[in-house]
Amino acid sequence: MTSPKGGAFRLFIDGACRGNPGPASYAYILYQGDKPLLKGGGFLGEATNNIAEYTALIKGLEATYEAGVREGLEIYSDSQLLVRQMEGVYKVRQAHLKELHSQAQALLKRFPRARIFHVERAWNREADRLANKVLDEALKETGQSPVG
Repeated sequence: MTSPKGGAFRLFIDGACRGNPGPASYAYILYQGDKPLLKGGGFLGEATNNIAEYTALIKGLEATYEAGVREGLEIYSDSQLLVRQMEGVYKVRQAHLKELHSQAQALLKRFPRARIFHVERAWNREADRLANKVLDEALKETGQSPVG
């Protein structure tokens, strides 16, 4: 898929990492139509990019569920690995991702007919911007350079 389809609820997720592993963060933005409904993010400390991506999915799904969304959810990520693993196309081989994958799969089952899509990075710009903002702010607070 090359661009978002525009379902009733669209969850955009992204992880940011400076180095791999390195300081990492996650972010999510839930839209109802074109209107941002909620957004969030957090600093993870040292993590891999894949951990940051899975954490974005998990935290985004949790927040979406808490917001009362159950139907019409489309999830967008620019991580082809995460999307293909969630679809079952790719196996989860890394031990450190298996628990996160299981947790994400369990959360996804709360949303009947939810779908996940891989999108080009340009279509995920706002979630990417938020993940990097969270990471920059956390690194500044710890006295580290936000540029990596």
